[in-house]
Parts: sequence; C-alpha cells; structure tokens
Amino acid sequence: MSLTMAYSPCPNDTFAFHAWTHGLVPGAPPVEVRYADIDITNGLAEQGALDILKISYAALPWVLDEYALLPCGGALGRGCGPLVLTRDAAAPADLADRVVAVPSERSTAYLLFRLWAAKAVPGGVGEIRVLPFHEIMPAVRDGVVDAGLVIHEARFTFQEYGLTCLADMGEAWEADTGLPIPLGAIVARRSLDLPALAAAARASVEYAWADPAASRAYVQEHAQEMSATVQERHIGLYVNEFTRDLGEAGYAAVRGLLTRAADEGLVPGVAPELLAFPGR
Repeated sequence: MSLTMAYSPCPNDTFAFHAWTHGLVPGAPPVEVRYADIDITNGLAEQGALDILKISYAALPWVLDEYALLPCGGALGRGCGPLVLTRDAAAPADLADRVVAVPSERSTAYLLFRLWAAKAVPGGVGEIRVLPFHEIMPAVRDGVVDAGLVIHEARFTFQEYGLTCLADMGEAWEADTGLPIPLGAIVARRSLDLPALAAAARASVEYAWADPAASRAYVQEHAQEMSATVQERHIGLYVNEFTRDLGEAGYAAVRGLLTRAADEGLVPGVAPELLAFPGR
C-alpha cells in the first residue's frame, strides 16, 4: 500500500524526491504524490490529511502532535532567504502605510518578515494580503499591492518585472543569529517508520546528486515556464547539505526560529522533545 505525500512542483522538491517517487530507491516505501504550493500543504498538515508533507517550518507548532520533523529532504541554507520587493527603492519604514502581499500567513517567509518588520517598520505594516506565490510579483509590478514577499526562484527573476529588492529576510536573519535560514520542513506521521522514511529521503537526495540528468524531464515538467538556467540555479541554492541532513546547525536554526517567534507571541511554544528525531 502506498503512502500519501505532498510537496511543491518547485525544482528543489521535484529534484530531491524524483528518485523516491519513481521507485529508484531500493527499499523505500511507495508513495502517491500530490503537488501543491506551501499554503496548501500547511493546511493539509493541520488537517492531518496525508502521511508525508513538505510544509513551512513556521507551521510546525500546529502539527507536531501528529507529525514528526524528518532530518532529510527539507529546504534550509544560507543566502536563500525571502525578499521584500517593491517598484522603487523605498525605505523599510515606508511599509507602515503600504499593502504587502505574502504567500501564506503560516509560511516561514512571513514569519521571518514579521520578525524583521517588528524592528524595521515602526508601527507595523499597513495591510497584509495573501496571494498565490505566482501572482505576487505581477501584483507588485501592476500596482495592485505596494510590496511583495517572495521566495524561491523569484530571487533570480524579480528584475524581469522591473522590481527592486527592499530587504532580504535571509540576510537579516543570518546577520542577527549567525544561523542558516530554515524554510521548508519534511514531516511524517509519528505512527510511521520514521527512520525508514528519513533514509528514503536521504537516499533520494543522494541519487539526485549522483545522476542529475535522471530527474531533468520530471523537473522541467513541473517547473512550467521557468527557464532551464533558473531551474539549475534554484536547485543549486535550495538542495544542499542541509537537505541531506539538518545536522546540529540545522536543528539549532529551527529551534532558534521557533523560540524567537514564540517569545514574540507569533507562534505557540514548542516542547524541545517534539523537534527531536527518534534515535538522534
């Protein structure tokens, strides 16, 4: 019987999980995949709807009773944080009376933005509007919103929309903490064989690195209009040593994010043992 799994159609996810989902990892449990943006997968996890999901680290406090954090397959790194984009080089304080589009109110990007804005935007942002990720840059370009919080390949393409980077949430996080940037987590039901699932995710990433050409058609199929060059840059940035294993620095980053956010009253507190992986 197959397990149910959800992750985004973004190149980093399709690259990392190609081998597992195509039966190329010996001994890995078969999975049925649903492709969905992070706002959808966060909601599915809160509903307990699927067995394995890629979600925002910011959503962990709401799902850790049902799901465990896997140490493999996620998105965490350096120089890969969300960006705040505008049509002009406005000062951060100008966002006090502006409309800012974000991809999800439970996204790590929005959580990092809120931590940054608490210091950089006296009085708070004027209005937050949730839009699908692919609609944010056009909305900023067309004046529908004043600024947009973007992730992933938008780092490489925002200039094509005539936009300016007002602030880099990752740079702010790294300068403040010295820790890598936690973005997307892989979680699985606690009732499942978690070590086996972690091993499957790790083996899938290692397979992708060993034979990058094997996943190329799969990545291109789901990347839609993204150019091959942007796909490669996207994968190179978001599939890294932390994808193979979070390690001590990765876990420190996750604990740091959730602790700071809880101290600010932005998320519920998380007991440290709920973040621990069995046998680690």
